Amino acid sequence: MEMRSKALNGTHFVKKHYYTALANQFGRTDKAFEYRMQNISYICCLMGRTWVPGLKPAKNVGPQNAPILERLICEWEGQPYTGRAEFEHKVMAYQAKPAALPAGTQEPKLRYGAATHFARDPQVKAWVLRAAASLCECCDKPAPFITAMGEPFLEVHHLRTLADGGSDTISNTVALCPNCHRALHYGADKLERREAIYHKLPRLVRE
Repeated sequence: MEMRSKALNGTHFVKKHYYTALANQFGRTDKAFEYRMQNISYICCLMGRTWVPGLKPAKNVGPQNAPILERLICEWEGQPYTGRAEFEHKVMAYQAKPAALPAGTQEPKLRYGAATHFARDPQVKAWVLRAAASLCECCDKPAPFITAMGEPFLEVHHLRTLADGGSDTISNTVALCPNCHRALHYGADKLERREAIYHKLPRLVRE
């Protein structure tokens, strides 16, 4: 997570130095720790977070380790644990193997927990939506539908997320269709999409 913070802030670092320090401390190989860093990238991916460049997500995370890693990431960010990555990890595991029809849950139980939200400026969201003029600022397609209030539906996205220390300003915010919004969180090409948006919109500033 320290490497991730440095990458987000544009601070130079050498990944191998981290692997070597951990290898010396715990008696494993550098490669073993590099692979475990890729496991962390995988959990970040399931949470919709960025990961360290060059550490492509590796899916081979044990079912007991997924929630542990997610909790540690949430703790690092100062956010409450939601179980999102744990749930999606289970979904992927079930998808990978044939299974009988699941019984499901007739009466799903409520889950209670503390929710943390960032205080956002409504004027920023209003300005960005107005500037988008009903078109996705990523793919240029029209908003997919009109809401019950008669407004074109677009979602507002922070290119450097608030969880990653991004600002709630028009220079960090874009209006997107739901497909592009999800792609910028979970897509295999999300970094390329983000770069394209930076080049496309003069108002944006890298943070």
